[in-house]
Amino acid sequence: MTWQLPFVSLVLLWVFYAFVRSRFSADVVVMIAVAVLLGAGVLNAKEVLSVFSNSAPITIACLFVISAALERTGCIAWLGEHLEKMAGEGASGIMVPLMLAALLISPFINNTPVVIIMTPVAIAMATRRGVSPSKVLIPLSYATILGGMCTMVGTSTNILVDGVARQAGMEPFTMFELTAPAAIIAFAGFLLMYFFAPRLLPDRETLSQQMAGMQARRYMAEIFIPEQSPLTGKTLSEARLANGNSIAQVLKLLRGDEEIQAPAADFRLQAGDRLFIHTDRADILTLHQSAAVGTIATEADTGFETLDRRDAVVMEVIVGKGSRYAARPMRDLDISARYGIHVIAVHRRDANVNANLDAFELEFGDVLLIEGSPLQIRRFAENGDLITLDAVHGENRRYEKAPIALATIVGVMGLAAFGVMPIEALALIGAVTVVATGCLDIENAYKSIEWPILLLIFGMLAISIAMDKVGLAALVAEQVVSVGTDLPPWIILSLILLITSIMTELFSNNAVAVLLTPVAISIAQQLGLDPRPFVVGVMICASASFATPIGYQTNTLVYNAGGYRFTDFMRLGLPLNILVWLLGTALIPLFWPLVPAP
Repeated sequence: MTWQLPFVSLVLLWVFYAFVRSRFSADVVVMIAVAVLLGAGVLNAKEVLSVFSNSAPITIACLFVISAALERTGCIAWLGEHLEKMAGEGASGIMVPLMLAALLISPFINNTPVVIIMTPVAIAMATRRGVSPSKVLIPLSYATILGGMCTMVGTSTNILVDGVARQAGMEPFTMFELTAPAAIIAFAGFLLMYFFAPRLLPDRETLSQQMAGMQARRYMAEIFIPEQSPLTGKTLSEARLANGNSIAQVLKLLRGDEEIQAPAADFRLQAGDRLFIHTDRADILTLHQSAAVGTIATEADTGFETLDRRDAVVMEVIVGKGSRYAARPMRDLDISARYGIHVIAVHRRDANVNANLDAFELEFGDVLLIEGSPLQIRRFAENGDLITLDAVHGENRRYEKAPIALATIVGVMGLAAFGVMPIEALALIGAVTVVATGCLDIENAYKSIEWPILLLIFGMLAISIAMDKVGLAALVAEQVVSVGTDLPPWIILSLILLITSIMTELFSNNAVAVLLTPVAISIAQQLGLDPRPFVVGVMICASASFATPIGYQTNTLVYNAGGYRFTDFMRLGLPLNILVWLLGTALIPLFWPLVPAP
């Protein structure tokens, strides 16, 4: 029907607009688009359900599980702990071992856990050597991206493009088919970062450094409401003992035998109430001298005790991708009551938030500056899938299972390389193996799978079917070919790489891969050429997201951890994008000649 082509085009434009607007997450945007296409009759139920037969998302899910097993058994942490011995002085001396380790690990496992484990190591190494962590965290993220391009399992993008290409009738890519050209690109990227990163990247402070000196030291104290106190009968808010414009935060209230954790702002005080509060030195001295309350002395002279005397620390944590704390107001989390810790501030993108935290909703990548004992913080982080930035944690590691996890990933890679079994079958066997042998329990196996990514992939595959059904992919390819009628094929290839690179910086890399792979194949077919080099171009540039912090998860993680600004990524990322584009244009025809289709 004639209306379907413009209708699908409008839906696709809305998807891109919604990606940029970021009002909804990418997976929700895509599923809304699929529902619209299904409701309009462009897609039928059978076509939508057919995307679940694509092997790529299942392979990606299984590799998430294997990567989590390598992380849980301490394989990555062990390497991180030994990097300290290899590090030299200055930013370059720290960058070299970090980038080499990332380049060597990321071709074999998902790069997100690599960055999660290595980020605290990088921050600690930089701090001890008097180097700003912002000098080394972006190179760490970029190195994992470059390393992941080198094998089919190094990044979900490669697996996804291979799956779409297979559905179009192309031969599957082998495990190490991309290794030679991708390794050349990775080495060139390593050299660019080594020479230019220390000069181009700014000195930025982490959240704890930014807040140092801005926050008075906080104290824990116990006070009570005496007889005849003017506060009797008042709410905590009226007594200025609630969050917001208050002199203290009430963590717990005792009334007789009753214990009330984090009482609400409208809770009314009575004589004899005992309150455990959290505030700074000046306010607690004001309370101590006030006739309205009495203090229960925990120290001979002052009536208060510092948290430092109670083995408390200030620590930074990042909100993980699947954190249960995300998308909820912080007042609903009962952090102080449940865990006994205090949230000092939150860092998001270029701003710190330390006022009205009760109504603040956390997002993936937010950095929290929290205060409490190491045990309390660890429990808080583990329950909410948070990433601590102070050090590599060794608790709950199953080191005795490390040989099994290593043997599993080596077996998957090796058997796939020799074509013994398809990669999807080997990945499934590997995921079952690490769970069955106790490398990873079933709960953490489910948690390790990035379900939003899988939903995004399934949704984009359905949209890709709609594009092909109404002829949109072929129409775009026809327009590109008509514009470049008199141009050599390598320039058309270079144009595909450039378009892919630009779109990846603005939208999800997996979404771009699914959309552009059919277009690249159609362009090659209209030129009468083998589509393989064009598909490789999409593969390489869809993974190479360097100029913005939103195109790739690892960039988002280091974005807030390093206290970066949005433009900091362009300083080093834009030259790296140009390098990958130029090298890709030169290398791809050498390894996959631009010859007529067989």
